[in-house]
Amino acid sequence: MSAHDYRVTLEYLGGKHAGPEAHAPLQFDAGNHDDLFMIIERAQAVDITDKDEAAALALGLKLFGEVMLKHRKDPLFSPLQPAFVEFISAFKQRIRDALDGQPQPLS
Repeated sequence: MSAHDYRVTLEYLGGKHAGPEAHAPLQFDAGNHDDLFMIIERAQAVDITDKDEAAALALGLKLFGEVMLKHRKDPLFSPLQPAFVEFISAFKQRIRDALDGQPQPLS
């Protein structure tokens, strides 16, 4: 069991060529060593992009990062690891810089 366990639900709302009935909702469980709600909240609090894109970016990075961390010895991830670490560090720093001096959540 991870430090935090989540259930992720993806629902297709429709698009250019298909309506919402085209795909049944997808649901899966995922663990993460971080509190994803807190990370998403912080990403949404800065002006990186709009709130929905900030949530998608933060969630996507954290889900991908957790899988890559779990399988860090798999050669599939080797080419991405240095760039991913660099990007995550820059992403975190941008959030810290933007939130510097602002009240932080208590949790």
